[in-house]
Amino acid sequence: MADPKRALVLHLSNGGEPLVFALAEDGVRDLENRLTELLAEGGVHSPALADGSTVAVNFAHVVTAHLDELPPLARVYGSGQPKHHGFAT
Repeated sequence: MADPKRALVLHLSNGGEPLVFALAEDGVRDLENRLTELLAEGGVHSPALADGSTVAVNFAHVVTAHLDELPPLARVYGSGQPKHHGFAT
């Protein structure tokens, strides 16, 4: 059985649906140790995403955040799914 993929789930202060980011293993290890601190201080952090990119998160705008497992076939930010822009097929 494959290792479960991990995600960062952010609930923003303005409400709405949570933002979900697929994390690289380095991003998971880093956030496991720093997530509470980042939320308390409202700092900016750029975790490594599963597709090799990064995202800048301003935790001053995050009400709550947690690490979770991604369900199979989930399409989330940083998941490495094929991107289609404009009229590309």
